Amino acid sequence: MSKQDYYEVLGVERGASADEIKKAYRRLAMKHHPDRNPDDAGAEAKFKEAKEAYEVLSDEQKRGLYDQHGHAAFDQAGGMGGAGGGFGGFGDASGFSDVFGDVFGDIFGQGGRRGRSNVFRGADLRYDLPLTLEQAVSGDTVNISFHTQAACETCDGDGAKPGTGRKTCETCNGMGQVRAQQGFFSVQQACPSCHGVGTIVEDPCGDCHGQGRIREEKTLSVKVPAGVDMGDRIRLSGEGEAGQNGGPAGDLFVEIRVRPHDIFERDGANLHCAVPISFAKAATGGEVAVPTLDGEVSLKVPEGTQSGKIFRLRGKGVTPVRSNLQGDLYCRVDIETPVNLTDEQKKLLESFQESIAEGGDKHRPRASSWRDSVKRFFENITS
Repeated sequence: MSKQDYYEVLGVERGASADEIKKAYRRLAMKHHPDRNPDDAGAEAKFKEAKEAYEVLSDEQKRGLYDQHGHAAFDQAGGMGGAGGGFGGFGDASGFSDVFGDVFGDIFGQGGRRGRSNVFRGADLRYDLPLTLEQAVSGDTVNISFHTQAACETCDGDGAKPGTGRKTCETCNGMGQVRAQQGFFSVQQACPSCHGVGTIVEDPCGDCHGQGRIREEKTLSVKVPAGVDMGDRIRLSGEGEAGQNGGPAGDLFVEIRVRPHDIFERDGANLHCAVPISFAKAATGGEVAVPTLDGEVSLKVPEGTQSGKIFRLRGKGVTPVRSNLQGDLYCRVDIETPVNLTDEQKKLLESFQESIAEGGDKHRPRASSWRDSVKRFFENITS
């Protein structure tokens, strides 16, 4: 398969200057670098393609041959990578360091070999996202805003004023480190002039003041999957702080915070709620309207239901984000004692209580067992 024109790969004109070629390659290398796209084979292929184009067009002699003969100039010579052709796989020892040596050499000094450690990945960030129970169960798309360190667009993260560049640090000669003699010992430490970078900015960018990053407010749209729960995290790759000296950006972790609900309490896939019913309804039985996340349903309360009785409604709970099994809704019956009674109502209840007492424990099955438990308790104390 024929190769794409190197100028088209980098997106530059055939008469582009060396600085334009370097800047174009730097942009592509940062965009398609495997560290920023760990699961994208296509990005790695584009990264290698851009690197191959840059290795030719950044070399004056090789570029001249390419302009005259195209790819054939190197195919006849057995390829740019030596015998067998090609530029070598990304998995070899030189694949990773070459991109920083070629593209970012002006940042790290001496081809970038000693400045490799000065490429810093941006910090990860965390954002607490409050949701209602309904949003967590059904899923939603939420816009969030936060402050972060972003790459300066004016200088493309370099720190130098556009049209200028970095200068090799004279104190450390671009090494980023200096040796200090302390008695019999020689100590290696970060260069005090360039702070370990190997280069200095003589004419800093007016927007970022030479830092390469600026603090800005960022707004993102976060898709919340259905079934998330308190403490679940959504990872947004590359949405954290911008890296330093060409390093990849960090990640943003959106942590779910579910607000308390007026009716339901969630326990994994299950929901719990309290259903207040009247004393008469509990005694005689009947239908009670119960709310669910899907709408209102009718709960059949049997005659003689006691306070605290729990009824299970299957399939009325939550489908967790990591499961296809929907939980249940557990309804606890709370018998409500009437208040603000009239004199007539009080007389009716007193009359009712007298009729119940005449039946002994027939109408109060729990009273007899409770008295027996109390009796045994006191007998154990006195014995």
